[in-house]
Amino acid sequence: MSSKRKTPLENPSLEGHHCTVDLRLEKLGMVPFFQALSNEQLRQVNKKFTANHYARGETIYRQGDSATILRVVVAGNVKLVAHTMEGEGVLLAMLQPGDFFGNPTADSKDVYNETAETQTDACILSIRLSDFREIMNGYSSVAMRVLDITTERLNESRQRIRHLSTLPVTKRIAHVLVTLGNKFGEKHPHGLLIQLPLSRKDLADMAGTSSATASRVMSRFQNDNLITSGRQWVAIKNKPELLRISAED
Repeated sequence: MSSKRKTPLENPSLEGHHCTVDLRLEKLGMVPFFQALSNEQLRQVNKKFTANHYARGETIYRQGDSATILRVVVAGNVKLVAHTMEGEGVLLAMLQPGDFFGNPTADSKDVYNETAETQTDACILSIRLSDFREIMNGYSSVAMRVLDITTERLNESRQRIRHLSTLPVTKRIAHVLVTLGNKFGEKHPHGLLIQLPLSRKDLADMAGTSSATASRVMSRFQNDNLITSGRQWVAIKNKPELLRISAED
């Protein structure tokens, strides 16, 4: 069998896995708006969360559902996909343990602007927004950080729109690879392995291009020895050069 048909990705099963208190506290402590809390305060916050397990490929919520829950990834990976009027899916983000999703400032009339799907088996912590507001009222550091994060995400969205509308596709794909490498990359004999299932369509959606164009650019990067890849996986071999490509005028 060709090496390209073998995946170097870790795919730990969550069968028999439980979101233990220690694991829950560890991942909650990674959430930006909880980082200033003490261990005892985190324990009190943890009591308001419930844990749920999902199999790979399950839908956690759908675009248009009432936005009443805030969630935190404890184990596994989740992707957020927005659907256009034509029904096409656009990949917005990929999440790892310690990431939160859902709108922490949503009110009772708001809906989710995206669909959340598991990329692997996953354990997710959930809290009702009414309970989360109680936490913000009780801990001013949480409320202030939520405001900061809301502003940061708005700025990131604006930057992404600028990238999609002004940068050549080669630069966009190089930027996506570097961004994913920074977040999910692990040292591996293949290079900096992006440790999550990643299809050409995923890359194309994140770069705002077609799968065919993304495949051509990725083939060029592979021929230039900047990356190596196989079915659903990518490893970066020359990150400085990808950075140069993504940043060049």
